Amino acid sequence: MADLTLTTFNWVPEAPRGFVRDLRVRWALEEAALPYRVASAPFDDRGPAHLAHQPFGQVPWLTDGELSIFETGAILLHLGERSPKLMPTDPRGRTEATQWVFAALNSVEMASLPWGMSKFMGHPTDTAAWKFVDDFLKLRLKHLEPVLARREWLAGSFSVADILMSDVLRVIDGFDALADSPACRAYVARATGRPAFAKAHADQMAHFAAADKARGT
Repeated sequence: MADLTLTTFNWVPEAPRGFVRDLRVRWALEEAALPYRVASAPFDDRGPAHLAHQPFGQVPWLTDGELSIFETGAILLHLGERSPKLMPTDPRGRTEATQWVFAALNSVEMASLPWGMSKFMGHPTDTAAWKFVDDFLKLRLKHLEPVLARREWLAGSFSVADILMSDVLRVIDGFDALADSPACRAYVARATGRPAFAKAHADQMAHFAAADKARGT
């Protein structure tokens, strides 16, 4: 089996800790019990070596032998091929999980990300622009709520689709966006209550805490 190496930043400011997207990959690797190591890329120097792996200067990326994969959706689908703990093995189940991977990243995160960024930046909420963003997210949650009300996990068993969807929802839940979506909120609680999430989250926080010590901050 080829070596798996997950690359994240060597340090980030306090605010995004616990939400940097290497968490999604750490979580999947922990769920599948796949051995891996963590490498660091400089936060303050995103030069050619970084861009060769991640052309937008972001993290994470995963190397699997000679393969280098960026974008968390692509990475998790790749890991799904490595473990039945991450992806159903039957064609119908795999198709359902895959479509929910894309739904999490395209349909839900497309609405949740501008909403969450606006909340984080403290943008005024009495503007037409905010109403558009807020209504867009509410519409997506309105359609997702009945789906999550009638199933424990999106594709039958827990899969990479749940890692992505719950992590997308987890961000906006921190701003109370799920107050009127109890099934979505309960789903996030189920997913983040899993031991693999707790391990991945703790490891990410420890990684950046160690970086603080190294920087003398």
